[in-house]
Amino acid sequence: MAISTWKTCCARIPQRWILAVMGLLGVTNAYTMRICLSIAITEMVAAGETSTNDTNGDDTCPSYQGNTTSTNNSGGSFHWDEYTQGIILSSFFWGYVITQLPGGILADKLGGKYTLGLGIFSTAVFTLLTPIVVETYDSTGLIVLRILMGLGEGTTFPAANVLIAQWAPPHERSKIGTVVMTGSQVGTIVGNALSGVLIYHSAIGWRIVFYVFGTAGVVWFLAWVVLCYNHPDVHPFITEAEKKYLHDTMKEHTHRKSRPTPWKRILLSVPLWALVAGKVGHDWGFYTMVTDLPKYMSNVLKFSIQANGFLSALPYVLMWAVSLGASFVADWSIKAGKVSITNVRKICTTIASVGPAIFIIVASYTGCDRNIVVILFTVGMGLMGPFYPGMMVNAIDLSPNYSGTLMAIMNAFGALTGILAPYVVGVLTPNQTIGEWRFVFWITFVVFFASNLVFNLWADGEIQPWNDTGKSRSGKNIENIDLAGRQPSAVQARNHR
Repeated sequence: MAISTWKTCCARIPQRWILAVMGLLGVTNAYTMRICLSIAITEMVAAGETSTNDTNGDDTCPSYQGNTTSTNNSGGSFHWDEYTQGIILSSFFWGYVITQLPGGILADKLGGKYTLGLGIFSTAVFTLLTPIVVETYDSTGLIVLRILMGLGEGTTFPAANVLIAQWAPPHERSKIGTVVMTGSQVGTIVGNALSGVLIYHSAIGWRIVFYVFGTAGVVWFLAWVVLCYNHPDVHPFITEAEKKYLHDTMKEHTHRKSRPTPWKRILLSVPLWALVAGKVGHDWGFYTMVTDLPKYMSNVLKFSIQANGFLSALPYVLMWAVSLGASFVADWSIKAGKVSITNVRKICTTIASVGPAIFIIVASYTGCDRNIVVILFTVGMGLMGPFYPGMMVNAIDLSPNYSGTLMAIMNAFGALTGILAPYVVGVLTPNQTIGEWRFVFWITFVVFFASNLVFNLWADGEIQPWNDTGKSRSGKNIENIDLAGRQPSAVQARNHR
């Protein structure tokens, strides 16, 4: 009786929104486990290993008077220099790159439920093991463990994209896609803010963050298995009305049967490579800030661990709010016929590229005025919010049937920036001075502008002809359609005869 009542209660809520919320929580867990090390490492490293060279005069900041605890990580026991820390922080992405494409193909063929769920579950297990491994095997063990975590999380976004393609009607795609994808921001907020508080108040110090976030990942997986399914047709709680609605609004461009992936046509698609460029720009800026902003707050601005966690999270609170607001505006514009899907994606991506680029550079020239720096970083990162109803859902626009594969391709290239950005920061900021960091921010500025230019020139928001393998939208044989969707003249002549 209790189970029947529970099913009835669940059925009253649209299942596509239960999937969206659970997807949000899944991505949130993935990011808390991914980025909590960025805060923890400032307490793991022994005093003196992170350089804060005071001989550079105006290029360094004095200690922050508002600190209630030491600004330096004096309680740490690991002797890792800036280069080693850069390798540790980037090692996650070594594994993350490898499982992108296999994860996307697997999700396209078998569905996203377990491709996503088991990936996050494995990461949760490795997160729980982190304190033991790092204390036993030092930096080498931590690097290996982070690679394994990356292998687990590499399936996250490709699988999530497949689920969104099967559950989100076109005029709800920006909202549902943004809700799921902004788990990256919520996870960054929770991971940064809560890590600082947990470490400050815990008797076991930095170790607590790995136990808390790892446990949360396991709990989420158990709920995910019960509540979420690959497709509306196999969901035990969905109402017939919602199932019919989803079928009627999405049947034209989605299929459930396994079909050969049109690799040649995908890889020759210009809009796909424009999307890859947009993703590289987003990820360079995002990973630079997510991975290294806590170090900037601690080593350059000299905030305490508690203040560092909160202030490092603050930009992502605004980013999350802006992304949700932008997604509603984007869907309204598309549904009302005010702006085409293509132009909505381009406008959102431009705002999310140009805005942060400008504010980050300005922040680097404000010196040690901590209040102004925090405000500028917060506004700049907040303006990255429109990336989510812009470039981030564009793979589903291009091909609902192969959205997992497309997301895997773009995410694999984006993840390379996750390897490169922390390494570049470690190499370019050996003394942790404002001048060194300013150069890092100028690189970010150039990447933002260049990637946005490519996206605006060649991006598209329409279904691509190769989405329906074997048939074009007009029902003609897809082998007789060129990359622009036109028939060659020879085929046209044959058809006339």
